[in-house]
Amino acid sequence: MAFDRLIENIVNTQNPSVVGLDPKLEYVPQFIIEKRIDKHGKTLKAAAKAILDFNKAIIDEIHDICPAIKPQAAYYEMYGVEGVKTLAKTIKYAQEKGMFVMTDGKRNDIGATMEAYATAHLGVTDVVGEQIAAFGADALTVNGYLGTDGIKPLIDKCAAFDKGIFVLVKTSNQSSGELQDLKLADGRTVYAAMGDMCEKWGADVPGKYGYSGVGAVVGATYPEQLAEMRKALPHTFFLVPGYGAQGGGAEGVSKGFDERGLGAIVNSSRGVMCAYKKEGCDERDFAKAARREVIRMKEDILTYLPKIVLPE
Repeated sequence: MAFDRLIENIVNTQNPSVVGLDPKLEYVPQFIIEKRIDKHGKTLKAAAKAILDFNKAIIDEIHDICPAIKPQAAYYEMYGVEGVKTLAKTIKYAQEKGMFVMTDGKRNDIGATMEAYATAHLGVTDVVGEQIAAFGADALTVNGYLGTDGIKPLIDKCAAFDKGIFVLVKTSNQSSGELQDLKLADGRTVYAAMGDMCEKWGADVPGKYGYSGVGAVVGATYPEQLAEMRKALPHTFFLVPGYGAQGGGAEGVSKGFDERGLGAIVNSSRGVMCAYKKEGCDERDFAKAARREVIRMKEDILTYLPKIVLPE
């Protein structure tokens, strides 16, 4: 399954982190923006082109040391059709460099609508007999709170096209507990019940390294719950947001990993994209600053993990 490829990338790079490419124009160095505005004016097209230049430069610098990227769809959609083109081009470019790509879309619907989302992001679209991948990412984040009706169309695409999904379980935002920490009649929390459903859904798409094609989003900002879920969900791979800018630390995120240093991948977005601003270096050095931050983050996390190895 798709997460087998992700796991192999993690082992090969000895790096359990993913870079969230969630670019706002304000993150992009001015020299890139000015170049595109000179050509296209102050337009959405200029903004989207500048973001693509920014993304490609970062990917060029990190693809050999980082296993994956995670573009958040909203940051592209805000630039309209040109932004959506940039999302598709970013996905393709990263994959050509050997990176695993997870689109952060948090899609949530049922029936034919969820089938359309699944087709768009994980499957192929039929165009008069031609089968064409619209976006072609390797994985997609989804909201499972509509139950199995909203997940089944995705599972079918995962099985057919070697893809994966990450289901929201215990998210990193401050108010997540308003719903996710509530207790059900059987004493489980809502997030624990959702985690159990991930294990159940994943049984239909098993992987060769023990993790299924159904992963879970479990935030770094709640390390105790992260540890709880790791113990409870032995076949569910975790996407762990909240490291760095949101307050999650390396020691806390280590609770999401298994005894082989596998089972989770930790996201950093602004920390990498804006590393050049934090360093105060020349803006033309932004991509190399991103590389330095990826290395720093990797070393920070590995301090608390065993050597990352594949199961025997």
